[in-house]
Amino acid sequence: MTEDNIKHRSWLERLTDLLSREPKNKAQLMEILRDAEERNLLSAEMLSMIESVLQVSEMQVREVMIPRSQMVAVDRESALERLLPLVIESGHSRFPVLDSTTNDVIGTILAKDLLKYCFQKEARQFDMVDILRPATFIPQSKRLDILLKEFRINRNHMAIVIDEYGHVAGLVTIEDVLEQIVGDIEDEYDVDEDDHIKKLHDDSYTVKATAPIDDFNEYFNTEFSDDEFDTIGGLVLKGFGHLPKRGEKLKIENYIFKVLHSDNRRIHLLEVRKKVEM
Repeated sequence: MTEDNIKHRSWLERLTDLLSREPKNKAQLMEILRDAEERNLLSAEMLSMIESVLQVSEMQVREVMIPRSQMVAVDRESALERLLPLVIESGHSRFPVLDSTTNDVIGTILAKDLLKYCFQKEARQFDMVDILRPATFIPQSKRLDILLKEFRINRNHMAIVIDEYGHVAGLVTIEDVLEQIVGDIEDEYDVDEDDHIKKLHDDSYTVKATAPIDDFNEYFNTEFSDDEFDTIGGLVLKGFGHLPKRGEKLKIENYIFKVLHSDNRRIHLLEVRKKVEM
């Protein structure tokens, strides 16, 4: 084979040659793939995505779920005039429905199913039961790759996560799983993966919404209650009374919380600054 022929071999043929080493485990496989990236057979983006796919097979739902404290749910007895503003403001397409007595999830509704009630006389006859769909319940320990397969087969986009005692722990969507593969958009405010709180140069702090309230209290010497919520994001969400957008601010006691990163499902990152007393 001439040198010109070698240069013109497809990347697939060259990658096949690399994989012919028959890796014995994932570590060896990744070593071969990183070697392929160094030889420009794979782009850095392709390598990163392959790594993420392999990691997903080892991750559990508990690691990516939206905690119950940050769920946007609707009450079974909600009137249409109260339900529509919540649906519009949140931007969600699916909502868990809670029983007004037990506070348990009894089903889900789709935003599109509300459309026929918006501009017709049928709005006067609205009953949540008419559009209630069964909820899918899964354990926190379910592997993400299995869940993704189930989402695809069942054409389902959301599942309610339950803990070992059968209580609702949160929810997970197909988008939450796919984000583990394609990645999140990071910005200058991102906190290190192993930290929940990061001090900035101007006496402000970036705080992950998933930071436990106990950790927040210990760091800032505060006494926020964790009776109702486990995370600082849950506490802030309750204070807003709605799912806030980036830039919205809230005062809780002597601290100002500013939303740095949120999407149409949850708060991700906050800026915290102690209020200056005048």
